[in-house]
Amino acid sequence: MSNTKNSTEMGTEAGLENLPTFEAFGLRSEIMQSISYAGFKSPSPIQSMVIPVIMEGRDVVGQAHTGTGKTAAFGLPALNKMHLKGGIETLIITPTRELANQVSDEIFKYGKHLGVRTVTIYGGSSYNRQMDLIERGAQVIIATPGRLLDMLSRNMLKGFTPSTVILDEADEMLDMGFLDDINEIFSYLPTERQTLLFSATMPPPIKHLAERILVNPFFASITKSETTNTDITQQYYVIEESERDDAIIRLMDAEDAQKTVVFCRTKKEVDRLSNVLSAVGYSAKGLHGDMEQRQRESVIKGFKTEGIDVLIATDVAARGLHIDNVTHVFNYHIPFDAESYVHRIGRTGRAGKKGVAITLVTPLEFKELQRIRSKVGTTMEHAYIPSKLDVKEAQVSRLCAEIEKQHVYDEAHKVLDILKQEYDQEQIAYKLISVLMERNTVAGPNQIGIAAERLEKILHNLENRQDRGGNRGGFNRNRSGGGYRGNNDRNASGGERSGGYRGNNDRNAGGGSDRSGERSRSFSGGNRSSKPRS
Repeated sequence: MSNTKNSTEMGTEAGLENLPTFEAFGLRSEIMQSISYAGFKSPSPIQSMVIPVIMEGRDVVGQAHTGTGKTAAFGLPALNKMHLKGGIETLIITPTRELANQVSDEIFKYGKHLGVRTVTIYGGSSYNRQMDLIERGAQVIIATPGRLLDMLSRNMLKGFTPSTVILDEADEMLDMGFLDDINEIFSYLPTERQTLLFSATMPPPIKHLAERILVNPFFASITKSETTNTDITQQYYVIEESERDDAIIRLMDAEDAQKTVVFCRTKKEVDRLSNVLSAVGYSAKGLHGDMEQRQRESVIKGFKTEGIDVLIATDVAARGLHIDNVTHVFNYHIPFDAESYVHRIGRTGRAGKKGVAITLVTPLEFKELQRIRSKVGTTMEHAYIPSKLDVKEAQVSRLCAEIEKQHVYDEAHKVLDILKQEYDQEQIAYKLISVLMERNTVAGPNQIGIAAERLEKILHNLENRQDRGGNRGGFNRNRSGGGYRGNNDRNASGGERSGGYRGNNDRNAGGGSDRSGERSRSFSGGNRSSKPRS
């Protein structure tokens, strides 16, 4: 395929002070309806830069971190140009099945009023099921490289001539070893096409890939280093796998959280953890895709008001959840990808308020934590889980502050008069304070998490591994965030949905990949009710 590399057009953040409106792009009325329903007010910088160019039919290279609105940047104009007369018109390639599902959700949302059908294809799910969904009339395929290449090499996709091809998170695909697969995939694609490549970073192999597969591309670069809300303090705690429940309870005891969202990976985990937190005194409820709409609405309403203090949710169930007074977000497990991380922590720190995002990780998950930090371009602070004594001291401070602010009711003197018949005032005060303190017991062992001395050794060993691998990364405290991956194969049965049309919540429980290159990256695996609360 011929290629012209000397394009002089490049877009940057500069000069975007007066961003256009979505109306100015000339998008279809059905897409504008979806934009309005999604609550989008104005385009992000990357959207403002590339949507008009994509609508002109140009190839585009977009460099932007996760969380800058890349999916809408390529999804809206791609949908706008579709004819919807049958056959696959748009192909989106993503590095992981989790991201494929998320992109599919977004594309379905934007194209809902056009009647667009999307299908996700990835390793570990039935070929027959995915082919059946494609043959029923899908117009958009969102695929991981391994399964897509399998289907193409087996000639399973008859008449496959997408007019728009999109590579999302290209540098992630490079990191996962998919570059050869991507090059081979493009040998099966039509030469007459529009190609869009999006990547958080542009290492030399990705630049060379862009030169091979794009024609006279427009380059758009969003260089902002911090894509997450600066009002959110981000922390991570290193624990043993068996300590997750104790750790989250201890941290919720220690943090002065008013409204908390806890993210889990699976529906089963949501149900179990909501029971665990309720059993120790938290007003907690779960939210996931298996719940009836009426149940979901009841839980969300309770969380928005005063009935529920802790919401435990899956990623998909919590999409579109906008509540301004969430003070804390907990990642019970580290999310699968940077996109999920940005979405999760974005539930707090809203409307100009401060928020805290806390992630629990094991040593085996350090590499994934590093990857997310690098992709998002954010800062995460390491901290140690407080001891029982630390929590008790914090509770005493909060109790004193609460007593100072407490309004004195007229009926209080009656209770005092009754108690004075048996006790002096000092004894009465001690007893009343003890009643309040008893409602805030500190559960679990005294120390939770990997001790400082042992953690130092672990980090040192990981740092040496990274030195030998030539791929250093960093967190605060001048340490490499590198780690290593164990044989923690993920069981997909607890996820939100399998590859298929959006809206189909049947999860295919198939496990690993059909190709050695298709990798599954995962790991094994409060505020108590404020009435009364000290």
